Parts: sequence; structure tokens; C-alpha cells
Amino acid sequence: MSKVRRSVRAAMATLLAVAGTAALPGAVHAAHPNWLTTIAVTESGSHVLGNPDAGVKVTEWVSYTCSHCAHFQRASEAPLRLAYVQPGKVSVEVRHLVRDPVDLTVAMLANCGDPKKFFANHHLFLQTQDTWLKAASRAGAAQQQRWANGPMAGRFRAIASDLGLFAIMERRGYTRADADRCLTDEAMTRRLVAERQAAGEQGVQGTPSFLLNGALLDDTHDWPGLEAAIKARL
Repeated sequence: MSKVRRSVRAAMATLLAVAGTAALPGAVHAAHPNWLTTIAVTESGSHVLGNPDAGVKVTEWVSYTCSHCAHFQRASEAPLRLAYVQPGKVSVEVRHLVRDPVDLTVAMLANCGDPKKFFANHHLFLQTQDTWLKAASRAGAAQQQRWANGPMAGRFRAIASDLGLFAIMERRGYTRADADRCLTDEAMTRRLVAERQAAGEQGVQGTPSFLLNGALLDDTHDWPGLEAAIKARL
């Protein structure tokens, strides 16, 4: 046998071996879903991030005018997403317990438009809470009158304008017209008010509060407490 023929046969044997190995069960894996970009909307209109079949399902009740909620967001954002949501172990649902007109206005804007934008909207409003909440605390009597009187859509617009919320929406790619449409969405207003009522029915008394697989966690209102509860269930 010539050297050329032996070389060709050796090359063919190598190719067949590689092909055989690739065909073995488990040797080729389907692409893993990116759970950090997997967002679903529930029948009640709330948003869920992550694996829908996760073994631990976290429900967070939040108020945008709650300083403890902003602190929880800063403390939990990276570890919750990277260690638990990304591997598909945990999913996170956000529900709203609106406490006042400012809170409701921010919730309307956070829920505005494409559901895929919700969690980034949610994050940005909590990250910038110190700025717009400070503006709310400095509002004069005339501003507060605009917030409390007239058609609801007009009140929401006044709050959004006075607190710089339209500018925050622009950072997220929304035009003023986009934001205005959401602030006049009466169905969304009713849904957010209904979520507040549902919170009371489930025994939620403050924010942030958490349900794990549908069960309310008593006396757990921060990231260390929630993480300990998650670990106990994994």
C-alpha cells in the first residue's frame, strides 16, 4: 500500500471517529435558553423573569416610593439574577402594591409598552428613586393641587412632568407620546389598583414582601432573608 493511500485511510478513520463521537447521546447539547431575557406576562398582568419551570418561584410585592424596595433592588440585582435566575433555578415575578399617586404614576410608566422592557424600566426607576423622590418631597402647594385634582390622566402627567419621569422614560427609548398613552391607559390603572387589593387578600402588609412558591414569607423584607429562604428550598 502506498504512503498516499495509507495517509488517506488514516484521515478517513479520524473523520469517522470524530463523527461517531459527535453522534453519541449527550455529546451535542441544545442551546441553553437565556433566562435573563425570558419574560412572561401572567393572566393578571404582572411580569415574570426567568425559567417558567424553576423549582423556586419568587413573587416580590413592590412600591416605587418605598425606600426599602430601592435598597432591596440594589442589594439583590446581581446575586439574584446571576446565581439563581440565570441557571434556571429561580423565577421572579413583580407585583405592585401602590401606596400613593406618585407610586401609581411610576408603576404606570414602568409597565409601559413592550413587556420585554419591564424589568429594565423597573430597575431604572428604583435606581433613580433618590432623585425623583426628592423632587416629590420639595413639591409646592400648587404642584400638589395639580396632582390631586382633575382627570386622572392629567394628574399622572403633572406628576411625571414635575418629577422628571418623562426624562427617565426617554432614557429607555420612549417618546413623550409613548409615555402619555400609558398614562391614559385606564385598564392599566384598574389592574394596578386590583393588584393592591390582591396584596391585602394574601396578607401582604408592607413592601418589599415576598412569596415563595405562593406562600408568604413572614418577617422577610431584605435580600439576606430572601436568599436564605431560597437556599432552603433548592
